[in-house]
Amino acid sequence: MLKTTLKATCLAAVLVLGTPVHAQNAAVVNGQSIPSALVDFIMAEQEKRGQAASPEMRSTIRQELINQEVMKQEAVKKGLSSAPEVKYQVQMMNQAILANALREDFYKNTKLTDKEVKDAYAEIAKMMGGSEFRASHILVEQEAEAKAIIDQLGKGGKFEELAKTKSKDPGSAQTGGDLDWANPNSFVPEFSQAMVGLKKGEYTKTPVKSQFGYHVILLADTREATPPKLEEIRPQLEQKMINDKWDEYQGKLMSNAKVQ
Repeated sequence: MLKTTLKATCLAAVLVLGTPVHAQNAAVVNGQSIPSALVDFIMAEQEKRGQAASPEMRSTIRQELINQEVMKQEAVKKGLSSAPEVKYQVQMMNQAILANALREDFYKNTKLTDKEVKDAYAEIAKMMGGSEFRASHILVEQEAEAKAIIDQLGKGGKFEELAKTKSKDPGSAQTGGDLDWANPNSFVPEFSQAMVGLKKGEYTKTPVKSQFGYHVILLADTREATPPKLEEIRPQLEQKMINDKWDEYQGKLMSNAKVQ
């Protein structure tokens, strides 16, 4: 695995950086230099991937670059550098590497202000605050089926057992219809409106229609939601914010590009 990754790293470095003549060379192959700086660069890339730097690694990198330089020179002699499939592969690799370099540069140099982070947190805390509901439901395709289930509940039927045998919701049927704790905004409007109108222990006496079918809803409990503290989620929040900024930046570049 290391050797395969190393080969790819060496090849990518040569494609983008080339092999210019430097005063300090790791090797010279048929008059073409392999600069020590290139070996240093690849060493650093391997360390980023968790490989410990060592004289053995430097020797392996040097030898791999020599191997690739010898093969490259022979390919050029044979005219392979002019072959369309080779040119296109080099072009694709250069595009991908440079595009990734732009992304890394953006992430490195994009800084968030404390106010930006706090404002974003305030929006999240607002959405996560308020009441949470723990509800169960039985989902069926026809209104008549839902009404029949409501009749059975009225006669002492067990909601959990009916959910396991009647509900068409694969995600909750096996748990007796339990949907766990959730904010009302997590559900479609029709479901939420019916759910928040129930008292603890009540179920809907008429079927609730949504895009999924007909629901019979049982409200098990409610509680006040407590959003996590800013410092608990700050790393994830900042990462998302920078991701969003990158998407916006990329979108602007695409919209300003002249594509014919």
